[in-house]
Amino acid sequence: MKCLFILLFLTTLTSFSQSIKGTWKGELSISGMSLPLVFHIDSTENGLVSTMDSPSQGAKGIPTNTTVFSNNELMIQIDKIQFIYKGKLVSNDALNGEVTQFGKTFAMNLQRLLVEEQPQGKPQEPVQPYPYISEEVSFINPIGGHALSGTLTLPKADGRFPCAILISGSGPQNRDEELMGHKPFLVLSDYLTRQGIAVLRFDDRGVGKSGGDFASATTGDLATDVEAAIAYLRTRNDIISIGLIGHSEGGIIAPMVASRNKETVAFIVLLAGTGIRGKELLLLQSQLISKVNGVPSAQIKKNTSLNEKLYTMVMTSNDNTQIKKDATKLMAEYSATRVTEADVDGLLAQINSPWFRYFLHLDPSVFLEKTTCQVLALNGTLDLQVPAKENLAAIEKSLKVAENKQYKIVSLKGLNHLFQKAKTGNPSEYATIEETFNPKALTEIGEWILEVYK
Repeated sequence: MKCLFILLFLTTLTSFSQSIKGTWKGELSISGMSLPLVFHIDSTENGLVSTMDSPSQGAKGIPTNTTVFSNNELMIQIDKIQFIYKGKLVSNDALNGEVTQFGKTFAMNLQRLLVEEQPQGKPQEPVQPYPYISEEVSFINPIGGHALSGTLTLPKADGRFPCAILISGSGPQNRDEELMGHKPFLVLSDYLTRQGIAVLRFDDRGVGKSGGDFASATTGDLATDVEAAIAYLRTRNDIISIGLIGHSEGGIIAPMVASRNKETVAFIVLLAGTGIRGKELLLLQSQLISKVNGVPSAQIKKNTSLNEKLYTMVMTSNDNTQIKKDATKLMAEYSATRVTEADVDGLLAQINSPWFRYFLHLDPSVFLEKTTCQVLALNGTLDLQVPAKENLAAIEKSLKVAENKQYKIVSLKGLNHLFQKAKTGNPSEYATIEETFNPKALTEIGEWILEVYK
């Protein structure tokens, strides 16, 4: 689920200097969370070119847009997300500078890496050779016309197997749902396949080896990618039945797909899936994360009031000119400092996007109340992004409306949104925790699916 801190992507270069070539790494601190960024700069006959990695978000080789290096000063810019890095070369191996995005500025110094750093795998990540079959697959979404690529893992034994399709959370995710240095779907698929359950995980549209455009996609659009995965699995003779395992936003997509594919989807597992409306969830998420970060209660109340009014504004109007005018006025009323046009544009780029507009209106109960297959809903008590108490209660209420008697609700003590054993649940902890997926949660999922197929 989208956590409302700045997500970074990357840029491109236009000027030339022999001394700036190489690999540069920096640490950006946002809302108490450290976000490493790595720039790879090289030269061509037309000037400098570069790519950027955001290792903790699983983003690698992102092409850049515009950069100038002159008088020992480097400037990297991407207009689409209003991202600018400016740094001064203070030695051959160090740049001191800052990132500006949407009117906000953050200090970030870069250090040249003399030796390429190799990513360190987490303890739970499986190591090849695997004791099962791992097959690269691809399939077409006929609605969008794009190809989706993924990995299908199958037990080595002869026969036909139940298969779970993994559905990632919000934001562009690869097939391993790689984020904050972890690969939850790699660990989950490895565990389940060792238990005799086939697993299909795939890159989101526009990510990795998958085609399509992620930026313009809504939750409803992403659901059609899952239906394309189902259609593909139905062509195979080694799959006996199909289920869905959705994490976070994927936990909305799973019942969405199951409710309209009743004859095909045998079960769904909701991992921190939502049961309350999108607008309500985002407001609650913001309050809880602000609180754990020490924001005063009066300020949280003020921010909640502002967000609620802004959300209502974009939910009730399609006039972007009027929305900008009204948002500028509203933000000025709530801000103690001058509100710039960049501040307003930055905010509206997020909350007025197709995905955000769709999500604000999204009510999971519409689909859960039509879901009649077997359902397992799990959540951690320290989940601040999809709070367990409110969402598990809402999911159960909707399943009762559906007269679904084949469900199990599980609240796992001390686990966060990624199903890690945590201290506070703050998203800033995700990258610092060695555990990728708590063994108790893995066992709960695996044993439940096997029980379904007894």
